[in-house]
Amino acid sequence: MEYQLCPSILSADFNRLGEQIKALERAGVKWLHIDVMDGDFVPSISFGMPVIRSIRKESHLFFDVHLMVTAPERYIRDFVDCGADSVTIHAEACEDLERAIQLIRDAGAQVGISIKPATPVNDISHFLEDVDTVLIMTVQPGFGGQKYIQDCTEKIMELKELIDKEELEVNIQVDGGINDETLETVIKAGANLIVAGSYVFKGDLESNTRAIRKKIETISGEVE
Repeated sequence: MEYQLCPSILSADFNRLGEQIKALERAGVKWLHIDVMDGDFVPSISFGMPVIRSIRKESHLFFDVHLMVTAPERYIRDFVDCGADSVTIHAEACEDLERAIQLIRDAGAQVGISIKPATPVNDISHFLEDVDTVLIMTVQPGFGGQKYIQDCTEKIMELKELIDKEELEVNIQVDGGINDETLETVIKAGANLIVAGSYVFKGDLESNTRAIRKKIETISGEVE
């Protein structure tokens, strides 16, 4: 199981975005989490293809693009063309989730599906063989800085049990409310891809990143 810290640029200083991405690279980060929000599926609006295309020119990081948008299948090819290595779509946002998954695969990207805190794991369990990653939102999608929803720990454990039972190679990603305390909680529950925003970007970016990556390494070593 590969454990990765996935810093979310939603918490970055956009006046210094390129500089901060370079700092993440120096600190050993491999994945960059990119939240795209449309103001419809979630209340907030973030950024889209022009930003991704721009930073793609200067970065070799794995671009983990999370589409919090209504009917994401409309944009899948465009996001892959502008630099997405993985595209994660919300089960709740798709009329035909199976078709949307196939569109991502056909575009040549890794496939992720995400569920909100209130959506049962069982709603997406029959798609596990078709995806690379399942993202469990541990806060309500759309805003940074929220507190981790404790009930989501059981969902992570349930998903991990299903994946292990079927002997699948599927990443479990979590996003929302990650800090020193919840980091250990989600990894021990079964998560291996950790999205973090303010936890990474608040304060000294490089120092924070190195410290968090070290904690992930230590905790995951205890799990394995």
